[in-house]
Amino acid sequence: MFTFTSYVLRNYYQATGWNEDNLYSNLTRSSTAILDFRVPRGLNFCISKSPNGLFSTTYSMNALPSLNGSIGYIFTSCNLNILRSGSVRFKDVVDRFKVYDQPRIPETREEIWLGGKRVDTKDYLLYGRMYIPSGRLDALYSVRLSPTFQAVVAAISDPRSNNPALSSRSTRGNPTAPGPSNLMLSLQQDTGRWCSEYTWSADDAMFGFRVLRNFGRLHLDSEESTDERPSWRIDGRKRVDEEEAMEGGLKGRLSAGAEIYFSAKEKSAGVSTGIRFTTLPDATPPSAAIGRHEPRPSQPPSTITAIFNPMMGHISTAYAARVSRDLSVCSRFDFNIYSYESEWAMGAEWWVRRSLGGAAIQPFVGKSDASGGQNAKDDGIQGVVKARISTNTDISLMWEGRLRNLLVSLGVVSDLAGGSKPIRAIGLELSYFSSE
Repeated sequence: MFTFTSYVLRNYYQATGWNEDNLYSNLTRSSTAILDFRVPRGLNFCISKSPNGLFSTTYSMNALPSLNGSIGYIFTSCNLNILRSGSVRFKDVVDRFKVYDQPRIPETREEIWLGGKRVDTKDYLLYGRMYIPSGRLDALYSVRLSPTFQAVVAAISDPRSNNPALSSRSTRGNPTAPGPSNLMLSLQQDTGRWCSEYTWSADDAMFGFRVLRNFGRLHLDSEESTDERPSWRIDGRKRVDEEEAMEGGLKGRLSAGAEIYFSAKEKSAGVSTGIRFTTLPDATPPSAAIGRHEPRPSQPPSTITAIFNPMMGHISTAYAARVSRDLSVCSRFDFNIYSYESEWAMGAEWWVRRSLGGAAIQPFVGKSDASGGQNAKDDGIQGVVKARISTNTDISLMWEGRLRNLLVSLGVVSDLAGGSKPIRAIGLELSYFSSE
């Protein structure tokens, strides 16, 4: 489940028209949502408050296995629609499998002019958090420089990083322990078809560059919606999702990207490349043809990704699909061509709904949830169950749901080869946030 900070940050990107899913670093987001879900450790509480759409506060406390907490503040330049934990759409606060919609040119708010001068300010977000009693400080500053450029500055300051003995003692048995102090800069450019990112990290003097290329047509604006045109064609050109039907095949769009980074401190470099195939949300037939032509069976929402790091010799391939309205499955295979080590992981997420007298799992029919939030209702959703198993003998199981106004996460991680200690971790997380 997303933290309150992540929920506000995603709400900010949506309000400013920035598409964070178009980054190369998020190429495998559909599969990682199923296979790499975060299981809470110990007993965690989180309370957040948004007195208005510009300012938010958040407080968290970990009661087990050790007592610690944090205080955070968020301020934005635009008025966000932050809902209460009891009324927010449940799928908006859960990291889940989605087939993302076609990339689009970033949108911006309308310019405001007064007396011949532009008086509106650039969109920005400020975030800070202090951890108690460690004294660690986290900070984030995101600013929209232009319609296609965004800058992000992130910083971590931990006094324990100056004391190796204290740092090693405090991180023992704590998988969420902070790392060394660091400053990271990122400049992102998104034109819809191309998305590039330039990064720099002060800790190891690392420079990086990422790029992603989307093939096919961009998402059409509402004023150019195909619903206003009776033909399957636009300006005489064939749509990507207008290809002739092929038996046994999937129709979709292709994205390819790469990254390269160099560390001046470590005198080392790295490179990786990746490709992603995603089914079109309504590829057969196009949305413009619904009601005008006889509809054909719609394909299941699917995502296929492949990542290759030639210097490390690591290859990772994943396939994720929604096989029914409430069930999504994923399989991932990792292999190293140098050491011949491999891992095969499988996972699933199942949405639990209130019983309506019928089966809970129904075959997939109609449109996919490409935009991740077209419908305002939760359709009787009570929660989601996620499970993961791999050849490394570990099994993870988690339930996320809502009890009245509380968002609840309950999970366990076990090891089949653990012998006398088969349970690695178990945890419960309770979150509540309100707004006025």
